Amino acid sequence: MMEALIHNNKHSVVYGRKTIDFSLLYCDRKTMEIAVHPDSTVIVKAPAQSDITLIEKKIIKRARWILRQLNYFKQFNPKTPDRCYVNGETHLYLGKQYRLKLAEGTENSVKLSRGFFHITCRNEPTPSATKKLLNQWYSEKAQLQFAESMDRCWQKFNGLGIDQPKLSIKRMQKRWGSLSDKGTVTLNTDLIRAPKECIDYVVMFWFSVNWRIRPFELELKNGEIHHAQTAKKLHLTGEGFHHQATPC
Repeated sequence: MMEALIHNNKHSVVYGRKTIDFSLLYCDRKTMEIAVHPDSTVIVKAPAQSDITLIEKKIIKRARWILRQLNYFKQFNPKTPDRCYVNGETHLYLGKQYRLKLAEGTENSVKLSRGFFHITCRNEPTPSATKKLLNQWYSEKAQLQFAESMDRCWQKFNGLGIDQPKLSIKRMQKRWGSLSDKGTVTLNTDLIRAPKECIDYVVMFWFSVNWRIRPFELELKNGEIHHAQTAKKLHLTGEGFHHQATPC
């Protein structure tokens, strides 16, 4: 289970000419963790009763890494513009772009074929009707693809004597996923737009956070380029991305 959050305060430290603002959460844990989010927020989780002076010293020690992460996230602004859901507009599915081909017919349907989303509406294919049908299609595909990703990634945790987390899917404004205090992994429906390797990346991240076991980090230790490319693909999909975190 995730540690309980005990307190939350706003703080800042000065590193050279830079000021690093951060939120401090005192938790029931033994180590300190620094996390940088794509919205430029810095979250620090520290053991309960930790001395603020020691916490600030550790943040200054990691200041170059924090600033590097903040600069990394800035390059992905502004976000992908809002979709209009009109003929010819491109939309992503599993990392590939497909154009919309809209038509009026006897029943509502969405089919993916030869580089196109063929969307048929019973009435006029208005942007709102098209968006609703496409989102329903995305949700159905997300149920299938995310469940497969959970099973695929869980193979790395076999033999640890723990149960596979439950899966929840919903639309999220700023994050690709989250983890409940009961161990349920929630994935953003829009993650279905990203490549399968990115879906697996997010799933593995939350599996690892739950038990502080990070096999994916071991695999990528000598392959930071792959790590950065995967994160970049997630950003280019057009939505928010989970934080970069490091234990101290």
